[in-house]
Amino acid sequence: MWAWFHKLGSPRWFYRISDLCLPWLTVAGLLFLVVGVVWGLLFAPPDYKQGNSFRIFYLHVPTAVIALVGYYVMAIAGAVSLIWKMKLADIVMKEAAVIGALLTFLALFTGAVWGKPTWGTWWVWDARVTSMLILLFLYIGVIALNNAFTHPEQSGKACAVLSLVGTVNIPIIYKSVDWWYSLHQPATIKFTERSTIHPDMFWPFVVITVGFYVLYAVALMFNTQTAILEREYRTQWVRDKVQQ
Repeated sequence: MWAWFHKLGSPRWFYRISDLCLPWLTVAGLLFLVVGVVWGLLFAPPDYKQGNSFRIFYLHVPTAVIALVGYYVMAIAGAVSLIWKMKLADIVMKEAAVIGALLTFLALFTGAVWGKPTWGTWWVWDARVTSMLILLFLYIGVIALNNAFTHPEQSGKACAVLSLVGTVNIPIIYKSVDWWYSLHQPATIKFTERSTIHPDMFWPFVVITVGFYVLYAVALMFNTQTAILEREYRTQWVRDKVQQ
């Protein structure tokens, strides 16, 4: 019953399966993203308070959401690497850190662009903004630890520990607007209560978010493939792959 789990931990098996999935996922992700962006930017109605400036929501919120989810991906991969000593999990953890850092930076940047017309300033030490900045530092910390060690196993352990410790920041980010007085608006999309966003604005967001999720998976698969080739270059199957 654990055969699938051990297969998933095989770099060669992962490379073969992801090679088959990548073209289809790339097309699907781009299709969702293009449809959602056109729908949200051209056809969704303007917000009654913020006007058309709210449309940065369609870039800011998906990147922020996936930056949070991506941290859990990194932490889970780190836990698997620590417990089962899987090389693939170690690779996924380190590649997820790079993608997560880029997404978090993009979320902070788009938030600043949105904040200027909304709050009148590019930056405030708001609870949500500050905790997102801490998330960026955690991602950068994992990247720095990975580059600080010459031995992959040592860097893997250090990165996994930091990844797991940093998960405490994720619920803080999510609940920060509820726990502290905050300029940042409360969540408009809720799972346990009725969402406060109009359906005409909500559905483009759903389509864009699906596109971002798929493209996140594409980026993680592609980066992991590249790292596998670099790490397993001495193996026969990689040599055969390079020669093709």
